[in-house]
Amino acid sequence: MLLRMLKKDLKRNRTIAVALFVFVMLSALLAASGSNMIMQLFRSMDHLFAVSNAPHFVQMHAGEIDETALDEFASDNPMVRSRQLAEMLIIDNASIYYGDRRTPDSGSVMDNGFVEQNERFDFLLNLDNERIAVSNGEIAVPIYYKQRENLELGDRIRIASASSELEFTIVDFVRDVQMNPSIISSKRFVVSAADFEALRPLAGEVETMIGFQLNDLSKLGEFKTAYQSAGLPSKGPTIDYSLLQMLNVITDGLVAAIILLVSLLLMVIAGLCLRFTLIATMEEEYREIGVMKAIGIRQSHMRKIYRTKYLFLAGAACLCGYALSVLTSGWFTSNIALYIGSAPRNALQLVVPILSAAVVFALVWMFCSLVLRKMNKISAVEALRFGTTGGNKVHASWLPLHKSRLPSLNIFLGVKDVLGRFRMYLLLFLIFVICSFMMIVPINFLSTVHAPSFVSYMGAGQSDIRIDLQQSENIRESFAEVQAYLAEDRDIAKFAPLVTSKYGVIGAEGALENIQVETGDFSQFPLKYSKGNAPASDNEIALSSLNAEGLGKGVGDTVTVVADGKSIELQVSGIYQDVTNGGKTAKALLPPASDRVLWYTINANVQQGVDVREKVAEYAKLFQGAKITPMEDYLSQTLGSTLEQIKKATLMGVAVALCISFLITSLFLKMLTAKEASGIAVMKCIGFADSDIRKQYIARTMTVLATAILVGTAASNTLGQGLVGMLMSARGASSIQFVTSPLVSYVVCPLALALFVTGAALLATRSLKQYSIVTLSAE
Repeated sequence: MLLRMLKKDLKRNRTIAVALFVFVMLSALLAASGSNMIMQLFRSMDHLFAVSNAPHFVQMHAGEIDETALDEFASDNPMVRSRQLAEMLIIDNASIYYGDRRTPDSGSVMDNGFVEQNERFDFLLNLDNERIAVSNGEIAVPIYYKQRENLELGDRIRIASASSELEFTIVDFVRDVQMNPSIISSKRFVVSAADFEALRPLAGEVETMIGFQLNDLSKLGEFKTAYQSAGLPSKGPTIDYSLLQMLNVITDGLVAAIILLVSLLLMVIAGLCLRFTLIATMEEEYREIGVMKAIGIRQSHMRKIYRTKYLFLAGAACLCGYALSVLTSGWFTSNIALYIGSAPRNALQLVVPILSAAVVFALVWMFCSLVLRKMNKISAVEALRFGTTGGNKVHASWLPLHKSRLPSLNIFLGVKDVLGRFRMYLLLFLIFVICSFMMIVPINFLSTVHAPSFVSYMGAGQSDIRIDLQQSENIRESFAEVQAYLAEDRDIAKFAPLVTSKYGVIGAEGALENIQVETGDFSQFPLKYSKGNAPASDNEIALSSLNAEGLGKGVGDTVTVVADGKSIELQVSGIYQDVTNGGKTAKALLPPASDRVLWYTINANVQQGVDVREKVAEYAKLFQGAKITPMEDYLSQTLGSTLEQIKKATLMGVAVALCISFLITSLFLKMLTAKEASGIAVMKCIGFADSDIRKQYIARTMTVLATAILVGTAASNTLGQGLVGMLMSARGASSIQFVTSPLVSYVVCPLALALFVTGAALLATRSLKQYSIVTLSAE
């Protein structure tokens, strides 16, 4: 009997059934896909770290190496399992020509290091996660350049200088456990031993990667303290195992979190629709429910009758959603597969997406159970006597027609109905709010990341040009030369030289840690501080938000910085956001020491009317070895893969929101017109045409939509901004302030929603012609 009732009900309410099926299916699809992304991300990362035999601690160093001191330290320290030294030849971007390009890649912000394959650990892998082996004349290129330059196997790369030129054939692409993400500004190319020596004269500088693997990874903090206290080579950044893990998962982890958030919003929408559908069905069948109660059918059995239909729909939708997640998993995980690779699947990777879809089914069951409790309140006597719940009615005396200032009677009647029965339109209102939220938040986030001011979240002030100088033999002379030239250049409005050095700092547990401190004039290109302000005297320091959290410090607290064996007490003047260098940096007015300098930076603004790119090209020719980058390019290159993933998430959010708005409007108006069939027939009798009644329904939906867009926009700029801050907090930017594109966010998005909603309203009200006094009397 239940099966026959189910078939009959599905045939009678096809539109409702299809809409609910689609929402539950999409929710299950995204829940399964998001959980699958997270599982594959962490499984693939673990596999990559295992196959590459990832280092636990790496100290970059530019300069001479005392190998004897390193050997003694390693042999005397029981925590060390293995040690490795690897040279990296840094070749200027202006000397590298990709493919058939006749111009060098001089605008890149990346440091290009040419290396041989490592012998003990930190292996450089190909796209099959196998150790790369190249012959003379062959080269393996980082995945970053494969994407950026559209390189393929067999393409050529030229390394050219004034005195010599070498050409290589691409035979592999490098999957690098240390330098995969675009936010890491160094990339490693793999060449043979003979070619490595041939490239040595072309290198601007040589860096050494001092790598360690430990017997017990839990003692990493203790080992870092021991290394830093031993006075060993440290003229360069320090990388550890936990930082490598964070940098490898943060981009795709962010996208997975967004997908799961959209899935949750869809589940809320499905629940609201289910509630509305069940209540509307019970109202339509009020008399039938009364009859069943009167003849003694138990309430639990009646609830089972109603629940069966929706659980059948939910079960089928969740199965389809899971099946689609399997088919579309390649699209969701393509970036993971490229940069991290695919690990052998285990049982857990299969079970977790199924469990995610099962959770969606369980939520549908819970919604059904909660809504069907209303059946307990239905009285058999009242149901048989009145046959209806009465519903919400608009009093004729409320907002009389003669007081209307609206230009159209139909618009007036539509607006009056919404204002008088807003509880009935609450479902539509909430869903339109969610749809506008799903569109505006990703678009605002994408606009923020693309905005020039986003550089403030990278720990730097906004400028036109950024000049970077890395460690080399004559770096101080080069730094002074660039400053002198900029001071005489009339095209430059202002510039500020900055020096980043490494200092020690006493951590939260009393251990000595390394900290990267930038010094210079912070007033020329001021940074936005989430708390406090820039250091104004030499006894103050500003910390990045992740550094402040790690050290357990706030504005006004004291930090102990160690330089040349001396402790200096500095007061925290401010906290800023920084998504670069693992998010752990600082700014102070300490005097830089040459033995602690990591790199030099100069920010510059050009005079009004000066072409920035022409000036960059001029400086690139003048200052060999320096990276001259327009700040716009610096942002796009540093956040390359992150931007692509955010674009994907934005397109998905907009598409889903528009589809939802169309389906929900169709569903709601179909049910509403069926419920108001007698009223529609009466309006036709007194002279209203079908087009007039259709305008009234469109006016109702537009009134609800306009109100919802206002609320959704406000929620996007408050709640949405907070959610983005939570997602970005692991990267060091927890207080994101949206930079909106008013045309897109406040004109294009509402217009797109209005077009889809109007189209749905026109489609749903085509059935108006079937309602008349004659047809209703015949029924």
